[in-house]
Amino acid sequence: MLDILLLLALATVATGVVWKGSSWLESASNSLAAGYGVPPVVQGALIAAAGSSMPELMSVLLATLVHEESGLGVGAIVGSAVFNLLVIPGLAALAGPGEMQTNRKLVYKESLFYMLSVAVLLLTFSLAVIYYPIGENGVRGTVTGPLALFPLALYGLYVFTQYLDTAEDELEVDTSINLARNWLWFGLGLVVIIVGVEGLVRAAVGLGDAFGTPSFLWGMTVVAAGSSVPDAFVSVVAARSGRSSVSLGNVLGSNIFDLLVAVPIGVLAARGMDIQFAHVVPMMAFLVLATAIFFTIARTDMLLSEREAWFLIGVYGLFVLWLLLESIGLLSIIQTS
Repeated sequence: MLDILLLLALATVATGVVWKGSSWLESASNSLAAGYGVPPVVQGALIAAAGSSMPELMSVLLATLVHEESGLGVGAIVGSAVFNLLVIPGLAALAGPGEMQTNRKLVYKESLFYMLSVAVLLLTFSLAVIYYPIGENGVRGTVTGPLALFPLALYGLYVFTQYLDTAEDELEVDTSINLARNWLWFGLGLVVIIVGVEGLVRAAVGLGDAFGTPSFLWGMTVVAAGSSVPDAFVSVVAARSGRSSVSLGNVLGSNIFDLLVAVPIGVLAARGMDIQFAHVVPMMAFLVLATAIFFTIARTDMLLSEREAWFLIGVYGLFVLWLLLESIGLLSIIQTS
């Protein structure tokens, strides 16, 4: 009991550290965007998204290299993507004026590119099982370095399209901003975020061990939610200041980064990653469902209302309930054996 209380205390302190680092990162990214004349959607999709996604990247690297739990890392990425799609927009809308405006650029560019990212990652896992199988049952495979380059190349295309957007939009550059100082604060905020989320991940790992939950299941919930805290802070703060493009752009950009960069870098660092297809398919199936729900709501009337925000949070509650029932053995949709 004492160990559990200590882990909860660690999680509480780590949350405060993450909050502080996130506030520095969000402030610095705003200043950098103004200093470089970056459009709001590019700011959210690249600058803030890549910075706030570093915890997810670290969770993959730590899970794969330190704990030798590649399933945990993949579960954390998929769970984080679900959290980002369902919880963060819901919280951002509720923290703002009651509804969030979307636009066609977010819906028809960012959302569709994100859908392509989900398909590419699932295709990469499928190719691993087909061409690099493990065992005779054909449900496990190894994601190799060359396969990992496939999603990385798609992310390169994403960055290129964002560069074209930046080049096409003529925005005023604020020359009074000290770029070097803001890059320093951005880097410092990133370091603090990583330290804080490491504390959250360690607390989650300890709690998972204490309750005997399979690693990839608690990776999808506790680790995913903990590593998504920076995304939540960045998006909520942006929504409260009336910048819905930055808020939603950060959600989609973070997910694109997680799927196309975090997982492949983990593969390259570990020189291969073994995946269990019976784990991956149900996880990715729910991610596809969450993606379809988010896209439908974002497209309807080009806004996210308070009622829709609560609906998104409710769907995430069903996601957590599903994983809880899986962990105690009442459901077996995800094959844990």
